[in-house]
Amino acid sequence: MQKHIIVCDHIHDEGLKILQSQSDVIVENLAHLPKTELLTHLHKADVLITRSSTSVTKELLEMAFKDSKKLKAIVRAGVGVDNVDIDACSYLGVVVMNVPTANTIAAVELTMAHLLSSVRRFPGANHQLKSQKIWNREDWYGTELKDKKLGIIGFGNIGSRVGRRAKAFEMEVIAYDPYIKPNKALDVGVQYTTNFDDILACDVITIHTPKNKQTKNMITSKEIAKMKNGVILINCARGGLYNEDDLYEGLKSKKIAWAGIDVFDKEPATSNKLLELDNIYVTPHIGANTLESQEKIAIEAANSAISAARGSAFPNALNLPTKNQDVPDYIESYLELTQKLGYFAAQAVNGVISSIAIHVYGAELENYQDALLTFGLVGTLKPSLDDGVNYVNAYFVAKDRGISTSIDVKHNAGAYKNLITLVVNTEQESMSVGGTVYDGHIIRFNNINGFGMDLEPKGHMILVKNTDVPGVIGSIGNTIAKHNVNIADFRLGRHGDIHHKAALALILVDNDVTKSLLNDLRSIKECLSVRSVLL
Repeated sequence: MQKHIIVCDHIHDEGLKILQSQSDVIVENLAHLPKTELLTHLHKADVLITRSSTSVTKELLEMAFKDSKKLKAIVRAGVGVDNVDIDACSYLGVVVMNVPTANTIAAVELTMAHLLSSVRRFPGANHQLKSQKIWNREDWYGTELKDKKLGIIGFGNIGSRVGRRAKAFEMEVIAYDPYIKPNKALDVGVQYTTNFDDILACDVITIHTPKNKQTKNMITSKEIAKMKNGVILINCARGGLYNEDDLYEGLKSKKIAWAGIDVFDKEPATSNKLLELDNIYVTPHIGANTLESQEKIAIEAANSAISAARGSAFPNALNLPTKNQDVPDYIESYLELTQKLGYFAAQAVNGVISSIAIHVYGAELENYQDALLTFGLVGTLKPSLDDGVNYVNAYFVAKDRGISTSIDVKHNAGAYKNLITLVVNTEQESMSVGGTVYDGHIIRFNNINGFGMDLEPKGHMILVKNTDVPGVIGSIGNTIAKHNVNIADFRLGRHGDIHHKAALALILVDNDVTKSLLNDLRSIKECLSVRSVLL
């Protein structure tokens, strides 16, 4: 039976040629249709190809499922999936895929273009001469990149290539990325730091991270105040990584000499107040807009759509449903448990991860080791990589980062029917988290670093290890209350001999956990370590 692929937004002709050359695929290129009319065609599709022009909302999905339930996958022809409701897709069993690397060089080179424009002010000089017919060389004194210090936030696929190019300009380059091993930077002649203040002391700062809870508003007035007078900021990654209100004030006061910005918090940004300033150079989110990258994106998107339509593979899947892995329903809860164990451990441990080990207790789970390992790796790597890791590439991403992985099975689960323990090791410490499933679907953690406790893993949590002496719980509770944070649940695990008693408290709270709250908890002398986790 032929499969139906609908192209919702314009892609390069080479991608269309690949789609149209498949004998088992019917292709409809509906990019020219108004969105309201496009919606009426979606019920025919097995796979949709979209770009930023088509938002994958609940309404779109409802229209796709209105007269049939054929839709099995959506390919986002690009990196960002900000316009895709992944949770809604997952609920309906629709796989969401993206094309994460095809526009790498385009984004790198745009970053360098913004960097050069900011130090030499080419756009302003061009505008004055062409539009105003003024020849005034004295207005356009710039600075040189040579010997300047460039701070790179995020040293992944794009950031690392920016670093190499900056070295060719004889810049001093320093990278901040707590999720890579230092050698990734050091091997290409780039300094590596774990102290964010080292980045803030640079002459130029560029950011190359995904947008998530950890990175949104990563640069605010607090960080800008620590920067050099006359600093240059570049953002060709995601809007909202720099707080735009604070960026505006910094540019207006000239604390920030220049900024090169390709992405904005809300787009299109035609009414953004940053456009009023004369010391910012802007482009309309064109990081992927080269002929070469558009061709690569279209080709990769087309091949991914074909594979998904046939059901043979889901390249770069961001939410691959477990039902496509041919596992029984009751196993799905153990897969979810394993992913949550990894997600928790990665947030609760300090340092760069060097190994991930999963220990499975219970013969019932023996035949699902590969799936359990995959879900454990996705959970562990997700806090640092966000959309950069998925159920298809998790093992290879871990291997590429030098992380050793293992899984073993023992038939005896003791008092439990089945038990899973995930251990994450870094150069600094080890974090072990264990859990099980009750009644086929109730997920519980029952052990954290040897401290026994029973808890439902969800929401905002504070993890406190403390000496087990009278008054500590009261001090912790009072400190949390001073920050107007409500405690929803408090679980305590204890162990140790009479002379070295220790306890571990896991506190579920109703509010966001701020840095100031964590710092106040750390100031309690009995608290040995304090961390926050969000599940």
